[in-house]
Amino acid sequence: MIAAFTLQDGLDYASVLVFALTGALAASRSQLDVVGFIFIACLTATGGGTLRDAILNREVFWVADPLVLAVAAFAAVTVFFTAHLLESRYRALLWFDAFALSVAVPAGVAVAMAEGQGWPILLVMGMITGCMGGLLRDVVCNEVPLVLKQGELYATCALAGSLGAVLGGLAGLGHGLSLLLCAGIVFTLRAGSIALGWRLPVYRSHPPSPGAPKR
Repeated sequence: MIAAFTLQDGLDYASVLVFALTGALAASRSQLDVVGFIFIACLTATGGGTLRDAILNREVFWVADPLVLAVAAFAAVTVFFTAHLLESRYRALLWFDAFALSVAVPAGVAVAMAEGQGWPILLVMGMITGCMGGLLRDVVCNEVPLVLKQGELYATCALAGSLGAVLGGLAGLGHGLSLLLCAGIVFTLRAGSIALGWRLPVYRSHPPSPGAPKR
């Protein structure tokens, strides 16, 4: 159990750090001041984990360990002074976000596992932990959320990774290997969507046939 909680802490810290970087990059695109950078970074870094912990009725992870906020703030200040060095801040945001997603999803699954939840809750907690921080970041910065972009593989990656962790556990891979499998699936799918244009079919409306009654 101690090893499991240590793994959870490591996943949470890694998720916070990288998601905070994406939040700060989004703040740079909106040309905010340093306090705005810190706010967006902390919102992005803690959004998914906060909702996860609230739903599972457990102490919110950054309340239990406020050092998490310091990590997010440090990432925000670092980006504030270095973002101008990047050739494409949006491209960097996409790839940092892909890495953050591949860490946050197994973090959510790990917490649900430690709480003794069944597989449906593992799937939902993985998706919430992975997707909500980025969703809040994009909404507050007035961007189209990545999770809602047409045909973009995002929530699909989180669901597939969470499912991989569940199936890995059923196959006897063990806690750590199941979470590693989860991270690998998430990053592979998200990277394929960014670099290779992998997409899911999207709904297309069809005009009514002539003479069809209006609805």
